[in-house]
Amino acid sequence: MRKITLISVLAILAALSFFLLKPILLSLILGVILVIIFSPAHNWLLRKLKSRTISAVIICIFLLIVIIIPFWFLTPLFIQQSFQIYLSSQQIDFVTPLKTIFPSFFASDQFSNEIGSIISSFITKTTNTLVNSLSQLILNFPTIFLQMLVVFFTFFFVLRDKEYFADYLKNLLPFQKEVKEKLFKSSKNIIFSVIYGQIIIGMLQGVIAGIGFFVFGVKNALLFSLLAVLAGIFPIIGTTIVWLPVAIYLVIAGNTFPALGVSFFGLISNFIDNIIRPIFVSRYTNIHPLPILVGMIGGLFFFGILGFILGPLIIAYAFIILEIYRGKQISGVLNYERK
Repeated sequence: MRKITLISVLAILAALSFFLLKPILLSLILGVILVIIFSPAHNWLLRKLKSRTISAVIICIFLLIVIIIPFWFLTPLFIQQSFQIYLSSQQIDFVTPLKTIFPSFFASDQFSNEIGSIISSFITKTTNTLVNSLSQLILNFPTIFLQMLVVFFTFFFVLRDKEYFADYLKNLLPFQKEVKEKLFKSSKNIIFSVIYGQIIIGMLQGVIAGIGFFVFGVKNALLFSLLAVLAGIFPIIGTTIVWLPVAIYLVIAGNTFPALGVSFFGLISNFIDNIIRPIFVSRYTNIHPLPILVGMIGGLFFFGILGFILGPLIIAYAFIILEIYRGKQISGVLNYERK
């Protein structure tokens, strides 16, 4: 009876703790992920300053500046430019340029009007969604502020005392020592692989495409640069989905030279995706790219933007636990050699 009572109380407390932490669970996970990313910088500062608290405070201040300043100054500009694009899209004639380029295909006026209506409706809905999404950042600021507060508090305390938290978590896991070490190492490698191989390289792609927008005088270049950065982070999509329509629009508008310039910078961003990204990914993990890709896309649908990291981690843990169950390694998936 004593054992049954203890298990029942533990189950009730675990359920209550889950529902208590559920609204901020992703914020807690994000804080831990940031700890893994900034641990090398914290260890370097710790060797110089000899103080865990001061080193963690410096890292937190740096992270705060990197997040708060862009959010404070750029969000109003993004909203303004997205609204300008929304208004401009209501006045663009899509049918006449298409008739000029494909006269035989758009010979029927009824067909041309239908296509023009479809394109106009699609662009209107897209720009309207973009305006609403950016506006929600301001409307939901109190909630976002509380979530970020949880992220920063988690980040500070776990970064400062990461060894204690790691030892406690290892002691809770019901596996052998080598399995625990493999789980922790896999977590670190996959997070670094996704952060540097997908997010950082994707942002670099977007920045390069954005330079093309600014150099060749594309209107609302700041917003298009943001869209290119976001598209570069997404698997498969890439920055082409942003710079190619811009280049086509410039050609239709008669700006051939700027269209060629934007295309040149866009192709450079694609080159980075095809050449540099695999180097970073292969450096940190030997997992086959298919589980990582599937995990990122599935995680995006299930967890939101944080699913980019959680999805591949869950897939990797599933393979590792399967290895433990089978008693041998799964060749070709967790030990993939790129050729």
